[in-house]
Amino acid sequence: MDYQNFFTSALDRLQAERRYRVFADIERLAGRYPQAIWHSPEGPRPITVWCSNDYLGMGQNRDVTRAMVEAAWRLGTGAGGTRNISGNSNPIVALEAELADLHGKEAALVFTSGYVSNQTGISTLAKLIPNCLILSDALNHNSMIEGVRQSGCDKAIFRHNDLEHLEELLRAAGDRPKLIVFESVYSMDGDISPIHAICDLAERYGAMTYIDEVHAVGMYGPRGAGIAEREGAMHRIDVIEGTLGKAFGVMGGYLTGNRAVMDAIRSFAPGFIFTTALPPAVAAAATASIRHLKASSAERQQQQRQVARTKAVLTGVGLPVLDTVTHIVPVMVGDAESCKAASDRLLDKHGIYIQPINYPTVPRGTERLRITPGPFHSNAHIDALAAALVEVWTALRLPLEPKIQAAE
Repeated sequence: MDYQNFFTSALDRLQAERRYRVFADIERLAGRYPQAIWHSPEGPRPITVWCSNDYLGMGQNRDVTRAMVEAAWRLGTGAGGTRNISGNSNPIVALEAELADLHGKEAALVFTSGYVSNQTGISTLAKLIPNCLILSDALNHNSMIEGVRQSGCDKAIFRHNDLEHLEELLRAAGDRPKLIVFESVYSMDGDISPIHAICDLAERYGAMTYIDEVHAVGMYGPRGAGIAEREGAMHRIDVIEGTLGKAFGVMGGYLTGNRAVMDAIRSFAPGFIFTTALPPAVAAAATASIRHLKASSAERQQQQRQVARTKAVLTGVGLPVLDTVTHIVPVMVGDAESCKAASDRLLDKHGIYIQPINYPTVPRGTERLRITPGPFHSNAHIDALAAALVEVWTALRLPLEPKIQAAE
């Protein structure tokens, strides 16, 4: 039996479909972000990063890095194992208290990643609810889809942000227990969910609500708790899930909710029970980041200014920018091979790093470059990006729209 052939054949298929992923060797430079070093085949080269999910640059914030270094010197590097065996490190206790306060909930529970918190959180919740029906938005993240699948419960998929379809499914479900799972910011199209309207339906039909705020925490709301905070809806959501690895600039995922729900997940979730805890230094850094962004709106305001300017400038030079109401700036390509070629040319010729987004992350025919401007992208960075993209679009004979006057 030629087992090796199974794997090489699978990789060959990815190559043929132009979906094979190549990871650039990038060295981020604290204090100089979004500048970085690309270790190219020809040697190190300076580049500008335009696709990081460290949305606010908190991964280089001095309060955050200092908290991590000091905790590592004081407490060591590792957590020592699972929390069931090694106990809670005090920085994790402090972090969970900070997260509960951020979202106005009784308790929080920290996981090793946002993927794990969704996957194990949704599956454990649903398993503990007898005869549960999960109603899931059609564009939910893969981690949520896996959580739904692993629960083994009945599911119903409602069309993206389609309230009429959701109500139709809720009505058909009758009196059985129901769990609605959805996101606040959808990271590929940059749109947001109608949180209050979904909560209205949940209350009308007796459903529990679970929201993924990973692309919103840190960046929206007076204290950075996300879209639900901005909309005044946090108290209406039963479980709020977030990440420490994007706008907070560290790593890890979390759930917040009432004490009984969090304790039930802690007690039953395999993805929590059998996983080594976050290291104390990581927890300390995350706590420092959350505290900083609770008190400071400067990073959020500057990011929003640069996002608006990026959208205006790119649209003004005729690039096919998908209109969004968030910090996500998708530039549409519509073909996997062209998308990869555009990404490669931006890096090789212009020193600009933007990864191509292809199937299965987005549907075929909607391939794109996903740009995430941050507070440290200057006006000069934006102008250079626009010029580079126009050169790439022209070289690859991709269609440009008629030019309009770009905003200053």
